[in-house]
Amino acid sequence: MKVVIVGGVAGGAGTAARLRRNDEHAKIILLEKGPHISYANCGLPYYVGGVIKEKEKLQLQTPKSFHDRFRVDVRTGHEAIGVDTDRKSVSVRAGGQVYEETYDKLVLSPGAEPVVPPIPGLLEERARVFTLRNVEDSYRIYDYIQEKKPRTCAVIGAGFIGLEIAENLAERKIAVSVVEGASHVMPPFDQDMAHQIHNTIRARGIELYLAQMCQAIDPQGVILKDGTHIEADMIILSMGVRPATGFLEGSKIARGTRGEILVDPYMETSCPDVYALGDAVSVDHVVSGQKVLIPLASPANKQGRIVADNLTGKKRAYKGSQGTSIMRFFDLTAAVTGEKEDSLKAQGRPYGKVFTVSASHAGYYPGGSQMVIKTLFDPESGQILGAQIVGQDGVDKRIDLLAAAVRSAQTCYQLQEEELSYAPPFSSAKDPVNMVGYVIENILEGRMRPFYLEDIPALPKDAVCIDVRKPEEYREGHIPGFINIPLDELRQRIEEIDRSKKIYLNCQIGLRGYIAQRILEQHGAETRNLSGGYALYKEMVLDEQAITAEAERRKKG
Repeated sequence: MKVVIVGGVAGGAGTAARLRRNDEHAKIILLEKGPHISYANCGLPYYVGGVIKEKEKLQLQTPKSFHDRFRVDVRTGHEAIGVDTDRKSVSVRAGGQVYEETYDKLVLSPGAEPVVPPIPGLLEERARVFTLRNVEDSYRIYDYIQEKKPRTCAVIGAGFIGLEIAENLAERKIAVSVVEGASHVMPPFDQDMAHQIHNTIRARGIELYLAQMCQAIDPQGVILKDGTHIEADMIILSMGVRPATGFLEGSKIARGTRGEILVDPYMETSCPDVYALGDAVSVDHVVSGQKVLIPLASPANKQGRIVADNLTGKKRAYKGSQGTSIMRFFDLTAAVTGEKEDSLKAQGRPYGKVFTVSASHAGYYPGGSQMVIKTLFDPESGQILGAQIVGQDGVDKRIDLLAAAVRSAQTCYQLQEEELSYAPPFSSAKDPVNMVGYVIENILEGRMRPFYLEDIPALPKDAVCIDVRKPEEYREGHIPGFINIPLDELRQRIEEIDRSKKIYLNCQIGLRGYIAQRILEQHGAETRNLSGGYALYKEMVLDEQAITAEAERRKKG
């Protein structure tokens, strides 16, 4: 069997290695248009920042080492430029020449390429404009910094890579400005979970421009949609990626509207004996079942294993992706899995949501920190549909547990039953994931009726609004219109409260508000408790104040 694999990074190299383990006698040809294979895309920003100090560390395998171990014919600098499925051949360009390579089976893993819109001035200033997608990109950025000593940089796009490169440049004492076209950073997150990330960005001295587009590039920097000029000695475009499938134009291989290759559950394309995987294909979302593009290394590696097995006689299906991702930004960690609220709204799917604020480990053990967990769930069954976490320590552990819950369609009741490791330096007896389960159960069974940040401006004018924190907490900051009745005084002062009106409760993270809710409900009141509490509200207010101050500053020029 002769197998030609197009693309030699995560998916392609993984397919080749698994295929060789399955079949010692197959002829395997790996075509990669760049000079490197099997490299660590996710490590590229950290090479630029000097965290990874040796170039070689980015390369998991070299063409020689891969050949020596797996006896794969690795051809770097060989670019696939066309596919003829009738003749079962691939047109390949190498060293200025074009040749045809025939196949018995073809595997397409071309990956994705950076989106680079036609920005005025880009071509003229291209020597200082960069993208970051492969090893060569990281080398160019690193060498430019070493040679030119730039003082300022504009990062256009605030997804995972954009923020990671912003952090690494800031650590190198470069003044960084981040420009994002959406109203918040990190597209997989919802707006309410981005406030803390925004505040951290600004606290680290990075300028943040939201709901702004780069309209032009000039010799001094970039010009935004509203006319704002940002000084930038270098510019990094991090505006997302698209499937690198242009070479399939004119072939019979079916593609979607974004150029993505369409595959069945077995990763086979519309043409027999042609498989595809990785960033160039659309797959089913685990929760919605909709076709999605999820350009991540973990799904690509899983798909490579499945393709290799299918090539050698097994029948294995890929069961979908859910977009589980995590990022460290200075001392903050942000992670996500499954659906977000905006997506569920767009689908018209009913859902519930809850914000829980938990300590990373036992509160009495020193060095802990809080994490905010937003969990989306089915309002009937309590099935977990998605989760987002922003915090410091322990975020990775909790997002992985919630990712497993999403993958296996667990409910809140099953989260409660998870027996998780506990010792004071690592967790609490009730782990934050257990707490998610308990709180959702309380909502489903009517014991905790929440309201949310977006409801605050529309609260009824005659509503009774009570902050049940301690007086000293209240004095440090509170939601306008909320009076202070500390929880421990509530029973004694209950006759002061007009229980004929709906009562809205707030505390620091939601727990004391829930206790107050249980007291008042059993005294005949109808209540709502602010999910996430004042901790979430404070991050929103700080973010909004910074946005307003920035707008005022721009007006004044």
